[in-house]
Amino acid sequence: MSLSRAPRRRSTGGRALLLTAVTLTGALALTACTGADGGKPTGSGGNYVTGEKGVSTAAKGERTEAPKLDGETVDGKTLDTTALKGKVVVLNVWGSWCPPCRAEAPSFAKVSKELTDAGKDVVFVGVNVRDNSKQNAASFEETFGITYPSLYDPDGKLLLRFPKGSLNPNAIPSTLVLDREGGIAARTLAPLSEDQLRSMIDPVLAEQ
Repeated sequence: MSLSRAPRRRSTGGRALLLTAVTLTGALALTACTGADGGKPTGSGGNYVTGEKGVSTAAKGERTEAPKLDGETVDGKTLDTTALKGKVVVLNVWGSWCPPCRAEAPSFAKVSKELTDAGKDVVFVGVNVRDNSKQNAASFEETFGITYPSLYDPDGKLLLRFPKGSLNPNAIPSTLVLDREGGIAARTLAPLSEDQLRSMIDPVLAEQ
């Protein structure tokens, strides 16, 4: 008498769960490389509102002043952001090792050039973090046509100057828009398209 085993069926439910987990993991990895403190991006309370697209904004009169960010740039010069008061400042935190940073770099290169060529009252400043050599950072800027300066901050010490509870850049990439008085008007902790970047800058430029 011979016995035959019935073929084992794989659980389609288990496979679906596995695929869902992989998809979610990939989506999170593309949203932000890491939190600025080495962990996950974290939120903070304060007098601001976060919109549907993940951009947080603070109304005039309720904005936290951005700290002084100063030091050596990727190209070996020096920069002090407090000297930029009177202009709208776009701060972008990035690393050459970060895939979402590479994805958004063309948008930053294009928008910064167009606004500068148009004589708009705005300046762009990068903050390069966790690159163990300036050469990697400089190659990134050359590859993507980034012409504005970036402070070289391999240890992320400059980011620790932002007060807790403010719209601080606690993920990589992060983008902040400072008003003409140096207040933090808008922030996002995700990579930006050209249109999304303009939507952050234009309202602050329009302020009187």
